[in-house]
Amino acid sequence: MSKGVLRAAHTVVIALKIQATFKAVLDGNIRYHIDPRKDRRYNTMSESVQPSLSYRDAGVDIDAGDALVDALRPIVQRTAREGCLGQLGGFGGLFELPTDRYRQPVLVSGTDGVGTKLKLAFATGRHDTIGVDLVAMCVNDVIVQGAEPLFFLDYFATGRLDQETARAVLQGIGHGCEQAGAALIGGETAEMPGMYAAGEYDLAGFCVGVVEKSALIDGSQIAPGDVVIGLRSSGPHANGYSLIRKIVELSDSNLKSSWHDGTLGDALLTPTKIYVRPLLRLLAEVPVHGVAHITGGGITGNIRRVIPDTMRAMLDSKAWPEPEIFGWLRSQGNIDTDEMYRTFNCGLGMAIVVAADDTTRTLELLADGGEHADHIGCIEPHSGEPRVVIE
Repeated sequence: MSKGVLRAAHTVVIALKIQATFKAVLDGNIRYHIDPRKDRRYNTMSESVQPSLSYRDAGVDIDAGDALVDALRPIVQRTAREGCLGQLGGFGGLFELPTDRYRQPVLVSGTDGVGTKLKLAFATGRHDTIGVDLVAMCVNDVIVQGAEPLFFLDYFATGRLDQETARAVLQGIGHGCEQAGAALIGGETAEMPGMYAAGEYDLAGFCVGVVEKSALIDGSQIAPGDVVIGLRSSGPHANGYSLIRKIVELSDSNLKSSWHDGTLGDALLTPTKIYVRPLLRLLAEVPVHGVAHITGGGITGNIRRVIPDTMRAMLDSKAWPEPEIFGWLRSQGNIDTDEMYRTFNCGLGMAIVVAADDTTRTLELLADGGEHADHIGCIEPHSGEPRVVIE
């Protein structure tokens, strides 16, 4: 084929393509966009200009996030302790390990959330105590191994950042850190449109503590004849709330209904007790053999975690008072006794194992620290299951 014929054929093809494209534009099958900033010849044509988008248009408000950080500064300052370095807003929280106080320091870390107790906070609109729960669930796990909590970080995630709600939550976290003596050295606020229902959020906490290696509490010192001391809880703490919510739903209970000096919702949202300070005082005075935080898994599931395989804990259910809220849950949910003990703390927040000779001293020290403590059982030789017996 000659060059002249080839060029002519290309011209015909191009012309046909232009004609088809123009027809599609006229038919509305193609949206033809003219940018008047780039081509002034088409100013008389109808224009469709794409607006300039921002992160806020996508649902993320950077200014609101910055404002929350500013509001957090005085909360962080109230929790400051020796060892804190740097300022809020950096890429990482800084803390100087107190090596002058330890020969062989061991770091103990803990992380946890609040679980579906959050759903009750959403339902009642109360967000001022849920942050205390978050701190408690982490620091209580750290202290049972003999470690003093040093610092805490939080993670707050939501679909749309509500300043009032977020501040209430973070103030609760600050109060929890003050109770535990842990510095709030940083955290993360994540605004993620489409990830959460309106008005909802999720929380996670992270705590690091330190203990002398020789003072680690791991249950290895527990022996037959030791006694078990119980520290009373403030309520369900932050465990078993999927079952609690199911009971509320099936019993058609109203969270606003009267319950003593408040409402049922208030009773169920009572924050988790933080046991750090009284336990630190006890550890300085008494050789503690084992400590169990009664968290997810209830009494039976957590005490067994610290008891050696060749022993079991024998507990007297009448040795400590069970808060009324647990009786309500038992009756409304028709829950059998074993299920109660493996789901809820049933009035026990901590279980401490000490030598029998240290029983009186332990109870006195805990009482001096403002705790209600009870002699609830003993350790005896045993192989196999069950590892915890409640009679």
